[in-house]
Amino acid sequence: KELGLFGATIGEEYGGLGLSASLYARIVTMVSEVWMSLTGIFNSHLIMCAAIERFGTDEQKERFLPRCASGELRGALALTEPNCGTDLQAIRTKAVRDGDDYVINGTKTWISNGIEGGCVALLLKTDTEVMPRHKGMSLFIAEKGPGFTVSRKLEKLGYKGIDSAELIFQDYRISADNLLGGKEGRGFHHTVGGLELGRINVAARGVGIANAAMKASVQYSQIRETMGKPICEHQAIQLKLGDMATRCEAARLLVEQAAHAYDRGDRCDMEAGMAKLFASEAALENSIEAMRIHGAYGYSKELPIERYYRDAPLMCIGEGTNEMQRIIISKQLVARNPA
Repeated sequence: KELGLFGATIGEEYGGLGLSASLYARIVTMVSEVWMSLTGIFNSHLIMCAAIERFGTDEQKERFLPRCASGELRGALALTEPNCGTDLQAIRTKAVRDGDDYVINGTKTWISNGIEGGCVALLLKTDTEVMPRHKGMSLFIAEKGPGFTVSRKLEKLGYKGIDSAELIFQDYRISADNLLGGKEGRGFHHTVGGLELGRINVAARGVGIANAAMKASVQYSQIRETMGKPICEHQAIQLKLGDMATRCEAARLLVEQAAHAYDRGDRCDMEAGMAKLFASEAALENSIEAMRIHGAYGYSKELPIERYYRDAPLMCIGEGTNEMQRIIISKQLVARNPA
């Protein structure tokens, strides 16, 4: 909060730092090398803020963004439901218009910042009959209040520095003024737009973990000796280090490319997907190789290697699974290169 990271990408006119996605990604990478969970706290928050800044009404921007930039109001992104993850169009949480308000009922799960955060960007159905289904989806900025409860904290393998919660909405009443952009049926578009920045963040986190695992392995391999010499002089270890370093650099460049596209205002779902896919897999592979290089110490609590190993798999799942990223990339390749 003191560093201003809750307002990292929020415009200066709203009290934020106004950082480019490129600079933001570099900060995320640096923080993730030390403690990846910390970046999740402001990632979910800033995805919500990006949606407000890009798609919100002037009144919504003035009402929410200054409080978000200062850290007074911490946000989250509430998309996933107990029976719905990647297929967002299958969500069941719904809002029914009642005068100047909407009444919301439903459940959201695996919501980062759900406990500590004060509000969420809430994706739901305002029309359950319209086809295609995404035209019935809307996004609300929902602050905690009567009818909005945290039902439980979800325990995880890793990523323990940030809470993950299940949220219950039971006859939760919200003003129509909190409908993002003031129009129904635009929620899916608003959400996908916000996820571009989210995937760049996840990719940058992947680079951070991959870097940390590689750097730790380089250092340890010079200290640990077998057969009378440091293990970095054994070809088997050299092959691992070479691959680890190459993955780090390739992932970094993909993140940089995606962030630059985002900064230009270009559509970058393919670029963000490529970066997220490759960097998260690099983090997973490097953490496993680091554990092998460190042997028993890598598997123990003596060193942070086991934390990299526990944190890395989430990057392959969060903000859209890597399988979904491959599909997005493929579809965009065809769309951008018609026969």
